[in-house]
Amino acid sequence: MTTGGRTARVSPTAHATGYLWYRLGLSDVALVTPQGRRLDRGFRMLTGMARTLSGISLEALMLARHVGIDAVLSRAIEEGRITQVIEIAAGLSARGWRLRQRFGDRLGYVETDLPAMAAEKRRLLGAAGLLGERHRVMELDALVEDGPQSLAAVAATLDPAQGTAIITEGLMNYLSPRDADAVWHRIAEVLAGFPAGLYLSDLYLMQENRNAAMAAFGGILQVFVRGRMHVHFRSADEAGQRLRGHGFAHVTLHRTRDLPETREIAKTRGGDRVRILEARR
Repeated sequence: MTTGGRTARVSPTAHATGYLWYRLGLSDVALVTPQGRRLDRGFRMLTGMARTLSGISLEALMLARHVGIDAVLSRAIEEGRITQVIEIAAGLSARGWRLRQRFGDRLGYVETDLPAMAAEKRRLLGAAGLLGERHRVMELDALVEDGPQSLAAVAATLDPAQGTAIITEGLMNYLSPRDADAVWHRIAEVLAGFPAGLYLSDLYLMQENRNAAMAAFGGILQVFVRGRMHVHFRSADEAGQRLRGHGFAHVTLHRTRDLPETREIAKTRGGDRVRILEARR
C-alpha cells in the first residue's frame, strides 16, 4: 500500500464486502452499491471454490470476526467504559450505523478511510440521512504519522474526557510487519490520551492456521484481494508480548467459540480460525 495509489479509487473488495454484510443481514440497503451487487456473484464463486479445496468457509471467518468485534465493543459501551469510537478503514461496513441504532446518542462514531472510500461512504450515508454530529466520516491514512489524515488528527476531534475505542477489521493482514507494528504503536499512543482506551481487531495465529488447507485458502484469498496477506504472530504469547511492548496494558485474544455471540459460527470451519483481539490501555 502506497499513498498515491491508495487514495485513487474504492477497491473492489470494499464493494464486495459491503454487499456481503447486507446479504448476511448486517447492513442497510443505503450501503449497497451496484458494484457490490455485481461482484457478489464472483465473490460467492471464489468462496465456494475456497471451501471446496480447503474445507474452510471465508464467510464464516468474516462473520465471526465482525460479530465478535461487535460483541466485545457492545459490552464495553453497555458498561459505560466506551462512549466514542474510531473505526479505521471502515469501508462499507455498517457497524457505525448498527451501533448508533442500538445506543443512540450515548455513542459517538467516526468512520474513517482513505479519501475515495471516505467520500463514497459519506455520500451514501448522507443521502440516506444517516449522518449527524455524533456519526461522522473522516479521511484517515493509517500509515501516516502526522498531518490532517493521521490517526492523531482524527482523535483530536473527539472529547478527551471520554472512553474511546479504536477498531481495525480486515486491515492489519494487508500490512507488512513493519507497517503493522507502527500502526499498533500509534493506536496505543492515541488511546493513552483518553481515560479509557480500547483497541479491537481480528487477529490470526500461525500455530492455528499452519496446514495445507489454510495454505490453499490463503492462496485463493490473495487472488481475490490482489495482494499479499501477512500473519503477524506465531502464538498468543507472542502476540501479547509484542502488543504490550507497543504500550497496551492488557491484551486478550478471544476464541470465537468462547464468545456467546460467535459460538455457533465457530462450529463452521473458518469461523474458528480467527481471534478477536481486545487490547486496553
